[in-house]
Amino acid sequence: MRFFVSVSYNGERYSGWQRQSNAVTVQEILEDAMSKAMGCQIALTGAGRTDAGVSAAGYIAHFDYPYSLKEPASLLYKINAILPTDIVANFFAAAAPEAHARFDATSRSYRYKVHTCKDPFAWHSHYCKFHLDVAEMNRAAEMLLGRRDFSSFEKTGADNKTSICNVMHAQWTAVDSDHLVFDITADRFLRNMVRAIVGTLLDVGRGKIFADDIAGLLAACDRSAAGMSVPGEPLMLCNITYPYEILPLTADLT
Repeated sequence: MRFFVSVSYNGERYSGWQRQSNAVTVQEILEDAMSKAMGCQIALTGAGRTDAGVSAAGYIAHFDYPYSLKEPASLLYKINAILPTDIVANFFAAAAPEAHARFDATSRSYRYKVHTCKDPFAWHSHYCKFHLDVAEMNRAAEMLLGRRDFSSFEKTGADNKTSICNVMHAQWTAVDSDHLVFDITADRFLRNMVRAIVGTLLDVGRGKIFADDIAGLLAACDRSAAGMSVPGEPLMLCNITYPYEILPLTADLT
């Protein structure tokens, strides 16, 4: 039978979600914990990659399990007892045999936090020491909306077949005079895309480039045309949507 698992993690100590041969990743740690608790080898297929240092809340992965899934709450307890404190399995959900955590997802939403004054309590936030014009940054963000080629915001050497993404929402919000957040939603994201977009929009906010330059950056399809990528630690994947409900299992499924 196929199941979904929802997981949240602080990505600071990990080299992203996807298992790698030479680095510690969230997938590796979670698969090992689930395999021990469930008594067989568990292979997870995640909703997508997250960069090194990036965190996630409600990340979705699917797996196949040859036995009945009994006492899901007890099983979660066992898995979480094995997992380190910076990773938590939230719930299991039943899935159709053909359900796919990555290919079925219709949107993904990320949030990036920025602070403009020294703040020792601004965890998972990027310190930008410049005054930022939030209105101009939002004008630039609007130019990212729609179905476009985001090659200029993609890590060089990526192996994806297309760089076309449909950005549905992109907006900066001032929390107070010194803290702001950037929220972006798209059907898919390229490697490093959000971090490159944030870095470019911060360049707009500090007056290094102008909002009207965004159209030209997109048209260039050249990573060197856009701004520097910001650090990954302040970035969080905060929502994934599917064309069907993912309902937590609260009772045995046999």
